[in-house]
Amino acid sequence: MKMFKLAALTLAVISSATTSAATRWDMATPYVDATHHTQNNIQFAEDVKTATNGELEIIIHSGASLIKHKEIPKAVRSQQVPIGEVFIGIMGNDDPIYKLDNIPFLATDFDQAKKLYAISKAALEAKLDEDGLMLLYSVPWPPQGIYSQEPVNKIEDFKGAKLRSYSSTLSRLAILLEASPTTVQTVEIPQAFSTGIVDMMITSPTTGVSSQSWDYVSHYTDVQAWIPKNMVIVNKRAFRRLDKPVQSALLAAAAKAETRGWEIAIQETKDKTAELAAHGMTVTEPSEILMTELKKVGENMAAEWAEEAGSKGKALLEEYK
Repeated sequence: MKMFKLAALTLAVISSATTSAATRWDMATPYVDATHHTQNNIQFAEDVKTATNGELEIIIHSGASLIKHKEIPKAVRSQQVPIGEVFIGIMGNDDPIYKLDNIPFLATDFDQAKKLYAISKAALEAKLDEDGLMLLYSVPWPPQGIYSQEPVNKIEDFKGAKLRSYSSTLSRLAILLEASPTTVQTVEIPQAFSTGIVDMMITSPTTGVSSQSWDYVSHYTDVQAWIPKNMVIVNKRAFRRLDKPVQSALLAAAAKAETRGWEIAIQETKDKTAELAAHGMTVTEPSEILMTELKKVGENMAAEWAEEAGSKGKALLEEYK
């Protein structure tokens, strides 16, 4: 009996030590569980837990439930949370590199988006490193389209509209289109439309479905304006505190999540565009006039970005072209 009690006590001590040695990371994410980004993050967390035998557990806090979207980069920098997901373009006021994948009609299909990401990744990582952050992985949204109550056939149809904005680049686009930009985060979209704060938006089929856009607009014009990305970032100090095997497992799971996320986004584009139509929205291809006019605006914005980004930015664009 004494031996049994001693064995039980020893097992309890070992179990306690194992539990106390485990690291738990709260991960702040801005989108609801139904989005492919959050689903991918959930799988990433499961992969990390499995690969580390529970030594690192990542708890996903979706829908901006833990930290508001705009505050996530700051929260990760300050170690309020060790890890978070953020839409890259939302950080555009911090540095021009964060605006690059939001330039209209620069990268409009997934092959182009991959090429742009490959060319700009080193610059993106360098800027994050300056702020004490690391890039774990980046996953795209489907191409961005126009949501409106009335058909959009020419650029003039934007004039005077209250256009939802989610980044400094989109705000600039709204101004060039002679619309009024209003910053509205994803979780706030239905309320913004129902209260008349916005009456048009340019966003992905994914966001259109998750926000049930058919409740407040009737038209989706598939202009495939750009393919923006989210990125999952980690605080460098928090990463360095992990044991080397755990670091390796985390990076391996991140690489897997990036590959998986791109594949999901491609399928997501087809599925969610079809779902918009299934809910009664009129899904149309853009007119030739509209595309010609929008591409000219995109060219102007690319030139503006290159001027803002300086020689390094111009070199990136030259390499991409």
